[in-house]
Amino acid sequence: MSHLGARITLIAPGRVHIELPRRPELTQQHGYFHAGASSAIADSAGGYAGLTLFDEDSDVLTVEYKLNLLAPAVGDRLLAAGTVIRSGRTLTVCRLEVYGVTGTEHTLVANGQQTLIRITAPGGG
Repeated sequence: MSHLGARITLIAPGRVHIELPRRPELTQQHGYFHAGASSAIADSAGGYAGLTLFDEDSDVLTVEYKLNLLAPAVGDRLLAAGTVIRSGRTLTVCRLEVYGVTGTEHTLVANGQQTLIRITAPGGG
């Protein structure tokens, strides 16, 4: 995430926001944010959202996710919101939303769903 220039802007139980400022390196041939950038921050937002509900000896890995690209990703930045729908002992399901943001205007550009698996953190119990 640091390579992309993304940063976490909200952490709450079961919810994480990640923002990604616009840079030419993150765009595709038409000047829109590349789907890979949108997907990366969506996946991370969901993963961190799931992690907020586990103990410190836990970590998560993405088992699968699907992201529907609804509109060209334009704006000064992207905002990915990961929200836990159901947290289980082994599997957790999250809702993923990505917004193009210009000023205070938010436009939904992608949405999806993710399944995470809970694992023991490296070096953990």
